[in-house]
Amino acid sequence: MSEEPGQEPLRGIDLARRALEEARAAARANGKSVGQGRASPVRKLRARGGRRGGWSGARPDDRDPQLFSQLATRIAKSRGWDGKVAEGTVFGRWSGVVGEDIASHATPVSLQDGVLGITAESTAWATQLRMLQPQILAKIAAAVGPGVVRQLKITGPAAPSWRKGDRHIKGRGPRDTYG
Repeated sequence: MSEEPGQEPLRGIDLARRALEEARAAARANGKSVGQGRASPVRKLRARGGRRGGWSGARPDDRDPQLFSQLATRIAKSRGWDGKVAEGTVFGRWSGVVGEDIASHATPVSLQDGVLGITAESTAWATQLRMLQPQILAKIAAAVGPGVVRQLKITGPAAPSWRKGDRHIKGRGPRDTYG
């Protein structure tokens, strides 16, 4: 940039304007069009359907940081593991799926062909869970998706066996003979 003698040097915005004018004049001299009404590079890119490099912008993009759970879900679906992951969720997050109250008195034992086996801590809780079966199935379906668990098999605690000992008699055994 050339300065005329006797004038003080340009500063700030005036210096920037002068540099811009000189750059435009040099571009015109080289045969390049420099004008105000041209389309921006972003508009050209949108018209072509391409994507601009650098930053992803305001909308979510595949280049943005992803949650680990979303990545794990995407991998499980792509490899066909989503059914097994849903089954594991029933066991792994049992208290979150059915609630703390039910989880403290019942435990999932098995899941085969859509039938979830649940063992209750007492016969009273087993009866209560049988009455709550539709609500429990709805909670499970909301947490892991429909079709993973279609039916519940609720059992009470394992009762002690009375068929023990040296003096066990097969059959009904001796009964009251009085009378």
